[in-house]
This record gives sequence, structure tokens and C-alpha cells, in this order.
Amino acid sequence: MSEAATPSRVGWIPVGLAVVRGDSMRPTLRPGDRLVVRYGGRVRPGSLVVARFADGTVAVKRAADRRLTASDQPGWWLASDNPSQGVDSRHRGPVADGDVLAVVRARVWPWPRPLRGPSRPSGPTT
Repeated sequence: MSEAATPSRVGWIPVGLAVVRGDSMRPTLRPGDRLVVRYGGRVRPGSLVVARFADGTVAVKRAADRRLTASDQPGWWLASDNPSQGVDSRHRGPVADGDVLAVVRARVWPWPRPLRGPSRPSGPTT
């Protein structure tokens, strides 16, 4: 699972940093990547988000689509970019809106770049 250290706020600004752990978001993200996240940011299908699963695990996942949770609350179906690794909504179900903590805006380390929308599949490697 691409777990993330719980993002920390920077003063009163609704921006924080998260660190990726695990391989479930490869090739988009790798362990050790540092991310800028925005609390209260607008989640759209394809957005990378930091979310808390029901067991308390905080992870970086891709918001796939809107679904109702087991308690009939609106939420997000969260997916791994590398489905053979980690845990996502296939295992835990949709995540309530209130448990989507932040939206990823950019990777700042090791290769800074904005992160928006779904990742593009890479071609075959030889």
C-alpha cells in the first residue's frame, strides 16, 4: 500500500507535506516521494488523494469515482495505480468524504512536477 505519513499543516495555510511509503502507486509515485497536499481541495475522478481507511491507515490513492459507503454516506472509491500491490477500495470499500484528508498537488522531491489526473501508462520495457 502506498501509505503516507500523516500530512502536516503549514501554519494556518491549508497546505501540507506527505511522504509516500510502499509500491501501490507505482509508476506514478515511488517510496520516498515528497508530496505537496491541499486540505479541503476539490476531489475529482482521477485526483491523487491522501485518505484514511476505516482501520486508521493513511494512504495515497487515486480517487476513481463516487460511491456510497456501507453507512449510505457519499464517498470515494480509491484505487492503486499498481493493483498487484497494497490495499485499496477493492479490499476496504469506499472511503467517506470526511476521510479524504487532502488532494495531492505536486511532487516536490526527488523530481518536482505537478500531479494531476490519471497517470499515463508507460510503454513496454525491454
